[in-house]
Amino acid sequence: MTGSITTAGDPLNVRRAPTTSSTVVGTVNNGTEVSIDCQTQGTRVSGRLGTTSLWDYVPSLNGYVSDAYVRTGSDGQVAPSCGVGTGSAQCSSGSCAGEGLFRSSDATFVVWDRAADGKSAVVQYWLAGGVGPLVVRHSGGSGGKTEKAISVDSGDWVYYKVCVRDYSGGTGFQSCSNGITDYAA
Repeated sequence: MTGSITTAGDPLNVRRAPTTSSTVVGTVNNGTEVSIDCQTQGTRVSGRLGTTSLWDYVPSLNGYVSDAYVRTGSDGQVAPSCGVGTGSAQCSSGSCAGEGLFRSSDATFVVWDRAADGKSAVVQYWLAGGVGPLVVRHSGGSGGKTEKAISVDSGDWVYYKVCVRDYSGGTGFQSCSNGITDYAA
């Protein structure tokens, strides 16, 4: 599915996850035609085309844009749901200090730690057959990342959520996202 970026003229922010608090990974100009890979629910946004919580994943931009700025010819969902073998991303609740992405094409998690607060960004994940929770973590803040390929067969599901954790204080997982199921391509 394709759509046209529709702003008042300014470039639109492209986000790592479908929320206004996640990292801006780039911008896209007004009038640009984009190919939408999948759509998902995220932060509610009021934009040029209305108010919606629908977000579009645009692979060529390596991120998400709010559907409130994408003219597709429909007010509803027009592409497959993200997290069905198309890849997906989430961030920890609150200030989005931890961000995580599952790249289904090569079954790899990418974890970013955005806050230099002494805590680590953590993806907790479970695999088909009841394996888990397993973790991928990155600490250090300020946008650093860790990538980890996981052993999962094509077509198998992966359930994950993104949290922050203070490993030195033993406080457990905090500010976890709701969780999402995706599939290895």
